[in-house]
Amino acid sequence: MIYLKTEEEIELMFAANQLVGMTLAEVAKHIAPGVSTKHLDEIAHDFICDHGAAPAFLGYGGFPASLCTSVNDHVVHGIPSEKKILKEGDIISVDCGTKLNGFTGDSAYTFAVGEISPEVHSLLIATKESLFKGIEQAIAGKRVGDIGHAVESYCTSRGYGVVRELEGHGIGRKMHEAPGVPNYGAPHRGPLLRGGMCICIEPMITLGARNVIFEKDGWTVRTRDHRPAAHFEHCIAITEGMPRILSSFDFIKEVLGEKEF
Repeated sequence: MIYLKTEEEIELMFAANQLVGMTLAEVAKHIAPGVSTKHLDEIAHDFICDHGAAPAFLGYGGFPASLCTSVNDHVVHGIPSEKKILKEGDIISVDCGTKLNGFTGDSAYTFAVGEISPEVHSLLIATKESLFKGIEQAIAGKRVGDIGHAVESYCTSRGYGVVRELEGHGIGRKMHEAPGVPNYGAPHRGPLLRGGMCICIEPMITLGARNVIFEKDGWTVRTRDHRPAAHFEHCIAITEGMPRILSSFDFIKEVLGEKEF
């Protein structure tokens, strides 16, 4: 069932999602060679709790951390670890969720660790741009397939792979609600977008083939060919006009400055 939110509920979701953006920015301050992904997780956990919220990921389906930290060929759901130490030239997708006043926030950003190769830099740019191509289609009266088609066509035209085994999702009081929001599809197909729907759009794009493997830990998803993958996510409220982005990358930009990655 798809739950439509009231204006008051959307404002509560806005607050939860803004906190996610603030948390990602706080984590961004500490992303550097020599830092463990476990340390990043501890920073996020403390920051979320200090702001009166709870980490939405911690314990969700048994997940053992407050962040998903996915490095290089890990697409999503990487588990933070003291043994996973960031190196110069890595990329890391940091996916974060909060629970605040009964509603959930969810957003992700892929960061560069020091200097990265030009081809990986281009992958990050294209993945982030494809997110906004999808958001442009998130308008009442359109359909979920319009979002997926926009993401897929943008990325495949540039030679990138679009992961199909994972997708975006509805969101509200629960982390995952209907509808599913794939990053591929046919225009004018799928569930109708209506005012009051809240969804997460999250392109997961690969430098090589789109095929992925689910690791034995039950969470981590990596590319089959071990080539890098990027992941960006925004939480969106569908309105009768332009889509409203509830999460934010602005806090991250304040930390990174003009250097986007």
